[in-house]
Amino acid sequence: MHTIAVLAQDHVVPADLATPVEVFGRAALADGRRPYRVRVCARTPQVTSEAFTIVAPYGLEALREADTVIVPGRSEPAAPPDPEVLAALRAAAAGGTRIASICVGAFTLAAAGLLDGLSATTHWTAARRLAEAYPLIDVRPDVLYVDNGQILTSAGAAAGLDLCLHLIRRDFGSAVAADSARLSVVPLEREGGQAQFVTHALPPVPRGSLLEPVLAWIEEHLAQEITLADLAARSGLSERTFSRRFREQTGTTPLQWLLRARVRRAQFLLESTDHGVERVAAQSGFSSATAFRERFKRVVGVTPQSYRASFRSAGPRAGGARN
Repeated sequence: MHTIAVLAQDHVVPADLATPVEVFGRAALADGRRPYRVRVCARTPQVTSEAFTIVAPYGLEALREADTVIVPGRSEPAAPPDPEVLAALRAAAAGGTRIASICVGAFTLAAAGLLDGLSATTHWTAARRLAEAYPLIDVRPDVLYVDNGQILTSAGAAAGLDLCLHLIRRDFGSAVAADSARLSVVPLEREGGQAQFVTHALPPVPRGSLLEPVLAWIEEHLAQEITLADLAARSGLSERTFSRRFREQTGTTPLQWLLRARVRRAQFLLESTDHGVERVAAQSGFSSATAFRERFKRVVGVTPQSYRASFRSAGPRAGGARN
């Protein structure tokens, strides 16, 4: 039997803790046998969350005895983890134990040094913080999970479910994973490379910066044709100087900024209106629906139609009739 140790730390995110307990605990083989033994482990017998206190039946020694350790996130992900927890994780990894994090649990793995030199993901709102705090990690904010073999990470809480199903498929095959997915009422085939459904943030610009009014103007005129010459003229600089200053202050080029801003506008329109793809493309400043579809899928990871389907509700949407 495969032993799963779920690590509970103070301020654990309840959903991150419950997901692996439920998914692995309910998994079953074709003959009805349970393939996993699930243990909740902690440094102390009692662990506090924002909403409740739990009693953990197992201590940190259970991490080395487990086949897989799951590390849920904490409500304060950047707070330093307990040194004993980090030591236990390092010892488990050194012994060959498979270790996976859910959501901002990646910060605990990073603090233990287990992600150095690897690709990893976390919740998209925390990705920049993870990358800045741990520059040796290749942070990928646009995927559901990253499988490095022994070490795995997943994005936000729902992606933790994807990761658990992925591990079941690795351990016992697609049939067992498919049964687990049906029990969880989720699709099995949401692959790890699919983009997280987020509004892709633009790099921050310091207040009072020369670029601030230019970027505000871009947001107001996205539907129009905008050239580098237009932007340079608004800043009062030559195109060459403007491009250099822009990269210095944002870390990207004016063209890449403009394209990302247009994708963000398209995401908003797809979520909040019934406009057809052609109209969304025009309102976002893309030259054609084809160019829009290609750019949107490259940035977001899914087609505009798939993105809209993921956010639509049964009720009417604002913004008028479909084109």
